[in-house]
Amino acid sequence: MAATVVRGQNVDIRMWTRPDEVEEFAMRQLQNISALPWAVKNIAVMPDVHYGKGATVGSVIALRDAVSPAAVGVDIGCGMAAVRTSLTANDLPETLRGLRSRMEAVVPVGFGQHKATAFTERDASDWGTFWRKFDDLTPVVKARADKAMHQMGTLGGGNHFLEVCLDTDQRVWVMLHSGSRGIGNELAQHHISVARALAHNSELPDPDLAVFLAGTPEMAAYRHDLYWAQDYARRNRAVMLRLVCDVLRAEFPQIAFEEPISCHHNYVSEENHFGEDVLVTRKGAIRAGRGELGIIPGSMGTGSYIVRGLGNPDSFESASHGAGRRMSRNKARKTFTTQDLAAQTSGVECRKDSGVVDEIPGAYKDIDTVMANQSDLVEVVAKLKQVVCIKG
Repeated sequence: MAATVVRGQNVDIRMWTRPDEVEEFAMRQLQNISALPWAVKNIAVMPDVHYGKGATVGSVIALRDAVSPAAVGVDIGCGMAAVRTSLTANDLPETLRGLRSRMEAVVPVGFGQHKATAFTERDASDWGTFWRKFDDLTPVVKARADKAMHQMGTLGGGNHFLEVCLDTDQRVWVMLHSGSRGIGNELAQHHISVARALAHNSELPDPDLAVFLAGTPEMAAYRHDLYWAQDYARRNRAVMLRLVCDVLRAEFPQIAFEEPISCHHNYVSEENHFGEDVLVTRKGAIRAGRGELGIIPGSMGTGSYIVRGLGNPDSFESASHGAGRRMSRNKARKTFTTQDLAAQTSGVECRKDSGVVDEIPGAYKDIDTVMANQSDLVEVVAKLKQVVCIKG
C-alpha cells in the first residue's frame, strides 16, 4: 500500500498503516516524536506500530546530530536470526516433543543462564577483545560481568522465541528472536535516566524522548555502550543458533545449513538519507535496503516471512519487525484462556499453559495484513510456519 502522510509538528508522519487503526496513545507518541527539533524529513511508521515506552514500537526516526535512547528501546540490539537447512518435513519425527526437549536443554530460557560459558571460537574468534571492552562500559554495570558472560547464548522471556519452521517447499528452518538480555536493559535504563536530566531536554513534550547531542561526553558514553550491547545481542543470537544446529547435527548427521540471516530491530545506525548523514533509530523495525535479507515474524501460531528489502527511501529503507501487538499483555491475559491458546497453536509443539497466554496469536495483529501494507518496502522470499516453538 502507499503510505499515508499525517501532519506532524516539526516533520510529517508517514504511515504504512491506516491512521484510524493506530491506538490513541501511540498516535500521541508519534506526534511527540515529530516535534523533536533534530528530526529529519519525516517519521516513518511501520504497519506493526503500537504504543511503547517513550517512542512508539514500529517507528523509524532519523535525527541530525542527536539520538534518543528511548527511540531504540530497552532491549538494545533485539532482533532475529534464521537459517535454512537441507532437511524436509519428511525427515522430522512424527512427534516433535523430544526435539523440543533437546533444544530446551541447550538454550536456557526466561531468567535462566548457562552454568558454564557457552560461547566458543566456533561462534567468533575475537571473544577476548569483546569481553575486554566490558571494562570500559558505564560503571553501573560493573558487577554484571559474570552474569553477562553466562547469559551469552540464552533466550530470555516475553516475546522472545526459538522455533523450528517449515517453508512452503517443506524445507526446515531454525529461527529465533532475542536481544542483549539483562545487560542491554540496564545500560539503556541508565542512559535514558541521564538524558532526561540534561537541560536541553527540559522543554520536550515527553521526557522519555530525551536526546543526547553530538559532541558531548554523554553522547560519546551512550554510543560506546550502545554499540557494545548491539554486538552482544548479535553474538547472543549466533551462539544460540549454533547450539540448536548442534542438536540437529546430532539428530540428523546428514544435515547441511545455508548461510544464516541476522538482523537487529531495536538499534541505532549511522546512515545517509536524503543527502544527509543522520543517526537512524529503528525501534521495532528492520533495515530493508535494496537486496538486503530480513526476517519478519508473526506470532507463536502464525506464519513468518523471510524478506528482501526494496530500499524505499521514504521509510529510511526500513520495514516492520513483526506482526505487532494489538492488545497489551494484561488485556490478553484477561481476554484469552489456556483453551484458546491450545486452539490457536494447534499443530505446534509448544507451551500451552497460562504462563504464555499473553503471547497468544490473538494478541497480535494479522501478519498477512501487515505484509500487504508494506509491499513497497519488502518482497517475500519465503513464508514459514512453525512446528516447534520454545518460549521462556
